[in-house]
Amino acid sequence: MAIYDTPMHSLQGEPLDLRRFEDKALLIVNVASRCGLTPQYSGLESLQEQYADRGFTVLGVPCNQFGGQEPGSAEEIEAFCSTTYGVSFPMTEKLEVNGSGRHRLYAALTEVADAEGNAGDIQWNFEKFLVAPGGQSIVRFRPTTEPSAPEVAAAIEAALPG
Repeated sequence: MAIYDTPMHSLQGEPLDLRRFEDKALLIVNVASRCGLTPQYSGLESLQEQYADRGFTVLGVPCNQFGGQEPGSAEEIEAFCSTTYGVSFPMTEKLEVNGSGRHRLYAALTEVADAEGNAGDIQWNFEKFLVAPGGQSIVRFRPTTEPSAPEVAAAIEAALPG
């Protein structure tokens, strides 16, 4: 799938090859540190801890397009995530998910419809895309769907490799 060929960088500025996640179930989430939904980091980290050894990872994508709620530098974002929520999952560089500067990763993801059949722009911080190994399927969860929601767990279980 095209998302694996998308050039990106990690939060630390190093090249991030998405092909390293191609054999995993991958939950891609646009994140922000100063949002009412920021406590979802706890749930995302819980998912990472629960499923990491079964071929799953969360990929956090900082984005400052919604109310300026991710204004920090890469160093500030990393410090906030690790000290406040103990985030252990990988994070990308700060990206734009909507508009003319939309990153190629999100150009592909925004074509995916949610459970109600709606595709298009990211609505807010913490919109989630679960990509099955090899990109065979993608499930979209809107921002207010908590990482601990039963439908998220069921989708992860169905997407786990092997």
